[in-house]
Amino acid sequence: MNPENIIEKLGKNHFVFKHLFAETSFEEFNFKSNGNWSLLEVACHLLDEEIEDFRARIEHILTTPDKPLKSISPQKWPLERNYSGQDFGTVVERFLSERKKSLEWLKSLQQPKWEQTVYHPAVGERSAKKFLFNWLAHDYHHIRQINRIQHTFLKFSSGDDLTYAGKW
Repeated sequence: MNPENIIEKLGKNHFVFKHLFAETSFEEFNFKSNGNWSLLEVACHLLDEEIEDFRARIEHILTTPDKPLKSISPQKWPLERNYSGQDFGTVVERFLSERKKSLEWLKSLQQPKWEQTVYHPAVGERSAKKFLFNWLAHDYHHIRQINRIQHTFLKFSSGDDLTYAGKW
């Protein structure tokens, strides 16, 4: 895959997230099972990562690779930023808007130096291309997580045995 394919898939995921989060009830987006995140917390995480991680870091690598990366703490954000107290609709709307901005920005790049690197203190040298590919992998991780939450909520709220549908 090349960067253009990845950008196209990030665009498709904009619609995937839009539809996965659509028409979600208060009970469903706040549902938590076994200490896992709720849909609200996932949406908050996606918004923060969109702005402060992937887009910001790729832009940093492409424009100022000699400067150190700004430190971020996604593990602390759920508590520090009160994810569970946010408004689900607002967060989803902001995330989708930021994804649109990201896509417009990525598509506007003129001959980006995807192989340009920056030093990341936890994982060493990383190229803009590697961050781009991991952005898509991050999407897929959370799409899978959202599906798991929705499946668990269906099982909980229906009280039905869902094994006929297939082994989860």
